[in-house]
Amino acid sequence: MPVGVLFAPLIPALNDHEMEAVVEAAHALGARTAGYVVLRLPLELKDVFEDWLHTHVPDRARHVMSRLADLRGGRANDPRFGSRMRGEGVVAELYRQRMNRLHARLGLGRSRRNLDTTAFRPPRQKGHSWPFSELTWRWLNPRPGHRRG
Repeated sequence: MPVGVLFAPLIPALNDHEMEAVVEAAHALGARTAGYVVLRLPLELKDVFEDWLHTHVPDRARHVMSRLADLRGGRANDPRFGSRMRGEGVVAELYRQRMNRLHARLGLGRSRRNLDTTAFRPPRQKGHSWPFSELTWRWLNPRPGHRRG
């Protein structure tokens, strides 16, 4: 079974220093791919996260929020597709380079295995050939004139 690791959320100035150790440990246990996602702070979570920082790591709270703002164009969050998971700017580029070095050094993500699914059989439930089969069938085969919601 192919396995990968996602270092997430990557929190600048809080856990970013652990990225290499986590990916290396996962690789030693069989991970063949790796990635990361920078912490996202939608409006409803920003204050909660800042309160958590001030409670648990008060000496680093301002620095963490400053680094997040650096990654998000001066804001705590950037909802734009393409930048919201990785960020932008110098710090984001450093994270990208660090992950690329890990990929090269550990041989991560070089080849994808084709999975043999011929032995797979869906589980059977009494009276159904597949869990939620009727709902799935309706969604995949809508009646003429009806759109999926």
